[in-house]
Amino acid sequence: MRGSKNFYAVLSVHVLLGIWLGCAGWGHAGSGVPEVGGTFPPLVLEAPKDPAMRAYLGIGDVRTFTVDQVDADVVVVEILSMYCPYCQREAPTVNTFYELAQKRNRPGKTLKILGIGAGNTAFEVDVFAQKYKVPFPVIPDGDYVVHKTLGQVRTPYFIVLQKDAKGTHKVVYSQPGGFGTPEEFYRRLMGP
Repeated sequence: MRGSKNFYAVLSVHVLLGIWLGCAGWGHAGSGVPEVGGTFPPLVLEAPKDPAMRAYLGIGDVRTFTVDQVDADVVVVEILSMYCPYCQREAPTVNTFYELAQKRNRPGKTLKILGIGAGNTAFEVDVFAQKYKVPFPVIPDGDYVVHKTLGQVRTPYFIVLQKDAKGTHKVVYSQPGGFGTPEEFYRRLMGP
């Protein structure tokens, strides 16, 4: 009798935890997470204050922009958080991936990276960028507007957009966690 009470107690906790996680947006279906084959929502993002970062994105001297305005054939969007230990651990790998893309970019085959700091202020993304020597722009999302629109994904989360013939960016990759080695990820996205 005692064993069955423990079983039902554990089962109840697991069911409640599952319901809570589903309501918190940790599920994939119907949560707003960009799906492969879909489009990235037309979110208006704060432009980087650094002119060099705006030039890297190819957005000119603007205050706001959308991901579709980034001048690249492929855009890798990393949702991260300054406080995420996995994001901190992945930072050197993402930086190496950036360097690899910079070396291999050529007309008609360009890749750029954009970070979005979920729940992070401008100060916090600057601290993260300085501490981990992040060479690409990281945009603050202090009020979680972007994060909520994207289905409250776990961090780090990578969404890769590829420009189609009409100039619209289509989602070709949408996954949480690390992406493996920079070389493998680059080949997956851009070919040999």
